[in-house]
Amino acid sequence: MTAVTTTAPTAVTARHAGPLATLQQTMTLAWRSLVQIKHNPWELLDLSIQPIMFLLLFTYVFGGAISGSTGDYLQFALPGLLVQNALFYTLSTAIGLNTDITKGVFDRLRSLPIARTAPLSGRIIADTAKQVWAFALLVGFGMVLGFRVETSLTGLLGALALLVVVALAMSWMSVLIGLKASNPEKVQMVAFSLMMPLTFTSSALVPSQTFPGWLETWSDINPVTHLADAIRGLLIGGEVAQPTMISLLWAAGFAAVFAPLAIRAFRSRV
Repeated sequence: MTAVTTTAPTAVTARHAGPLATLQQTMTLAWRSLVQIKHNPWELLDLSIQPIMFLLLFTYVFGGAISGSTGDYLQFALPGLLVQNALFYTLSTAIGLNTDITKGVFDRLRSLPIARTAPLSGRIIADTAKQVWAFALLVGFGMVLGFRVETSLTGLLGALALLVVVALAMSWMSVLIGLKASNPEKVQMVAFSLMMPLTFTSSALVPSQTFPGWLETWSDINPVTHLADAIRGLLIGGEVAQPTMISLLWAAGFAAVFAPLAIRAFRSRV
């Protein structure tokens, strides 16, 4: 009688993929994140209802008190609401990423012969596409309420491009939180606690000149203030060059600090 020897199966590790293969795999996984909306329409509704709710709330509840009329406040506030919505939506990237990790989705993807960074890059690209949808929806609904782009189509597209670039850079901070937190609830608590003060102590929703002196000083430094001023200038007129440059410098700083930390956390977590 001969003994039969067996060997334990070895885990499949991610192969070294070239740039083109990595791009294809990243886009495939980005499409995976987008097509989930078909099976979970509430995700699209959440992405659509929340910005509209904020727009209606701030315009018709606070608009008269802040600007004297809802129409004037709508012109001022909608660019700021675009910024607020874009930054808040980076929380979705963190929560979705944490959910995929805690539910073992990334473990299954890791067993496939794909580039190791493709799942993370795919998630970020998919959420960037959702940012474009939210921008178009909020501007379109704002126009129904009476908002008018007072510059040009180039200004509108420039505002979208700037918003996506800065939100993408700042999303690395949310990605790091999503990778470090133990569950989606903690992700939401930590990330929301950071984003809320940033947006509400800026000139996104009210002129910073109305703040107390110490808070106005902080608002003048706040990256959200510069981004809101740049978007406002691109959409309704005003200074564009300086706030845009400062916003891009902040974006580069966020990416330089948080992207390496997030990638390192991703590699150690998955």
